[in-house]
Amino acid sequence: MFQLKNVSLLIHLVGWLIVISLTTLFMSESRSIADILFGTYIWLFFLIYIVLFYINILWLIPEFFFRRKFYAYFGIILCLLVAIAIIKPFDRLVFERNRESNKRFERPDFDRPPPRLDHPPHFEKFAKPPPEFLREPERKREPRETGKKIDVISIFLFGLICALGMALKINERWRDSEQRAVQAEADKANAELSFLKAQINPHFLFNTLNNIYSLAVTNNKSTAASIMKLSQIMRYVTDEVSEDFVPLQSEIECISNYIDLQKLRLSKKTNVVFEVGGETETKKISPLLLMTFVENAFKHGISNHENAIIEIKISADAKIMRFNCKNTLFATSRKVERTGIGLANTRQRLAHLYKDKYTLTIHDKVEFYHVELIIEE
Repeated sequence: MFQLKNVSLLIHLVGWLIVISLTTLFMSESRSIADILFGTYIWLFFLIYIVLFYINILWLIPEFFFRRKFYAYFGIILCLLVAIAIIKPFDRLVFERNRESNKRFERPDFDRPPPRLDHPPHFEKFAKPPPEFLREPERKREPRETGKKIDVISIFLFGLICALGMALKINERWRDSEQRAVQAEADKANAELSFLKAQINPHFLFNTLNNIYSLAVTNNKSTAASIMKLSQIMRYVTDEVSEDFVPLQSEIECISNYIDLQKLRLSKKTNVVFEVGGETETKKISPLLLMTFVENAFKHGISNHENAIIEIKISADAKIMRFNCKNTLFATSRKVERTGIGLANTRQRLAHLYKDKYTLTIHDKVEFYHVELIIEE
């Protein structure tokens, strides 16, 4: 904000310097620039219009025009216009320039008429007019201001600074509104992402606790190890899930712990393949983004009566991260559309965080349900 104010101040300063320079060059036809700059009328001329300009943009427009007090605003503008018509700043400036120019042609030696010579009467008919250098030059009359004359240039300049000030303030107001809209959109996106995470976390923990409860009821010896893995998952969820992006390796460890917990309740008919390759240590990803697809694979891709396979592969290189999740598609799972809260939330998070830098492809084939997610740098 401070930098923007400095830029605005610099623009105003350069603008007024340009106006002063052009006016000085216009008047330098008959006087030197130094004489012009040390004159009184030119600085009075500039002061009048500078004061009017900033009164308009700093007080009149914000306090009256933007608050819809149009009658008061245009009434004050009309009063200022009448004052300009009476003062006539441009006519006074031109009058000063012409007066200073005429002083250069005045010769003090001719202020007094030449002495009259007394000639005899008989010489009068032979008298000749005096030489050219003895003739009194006709003195130029200085232009006088007349009260009836209208200073059109001053009125035009007044209208110009009013229009320019209005344009600047409207443009400034429009930019502020646009910035507020962008900020509001960003705040809305952050609020939506926080809401989506709040929906994901309880859903994930609820399913995991159900699995551990089943192990505890059957007095399974893996209950303690399962609780330890759950504590690691909860540490990841509570410590890192609040961030927009986390190391990909942390997400992989969470998925690995989740798969180990799921294997405890699976029969031998289900084959689980989990592969990780590439440069995963240097990548980052939105937390629990991949977990939705993994969770859906274990929810719809296992059966106690039929053989099933679940393949989860994660790979990364310098430019992209690739995630593939494939599970067997059974007759009962074909009837269930996977459009629950988890999948819908994941789509929204991808749209918010990655925009055009991701590709999500879901294949619902005869035998397998296949999800492929590609995220570019």
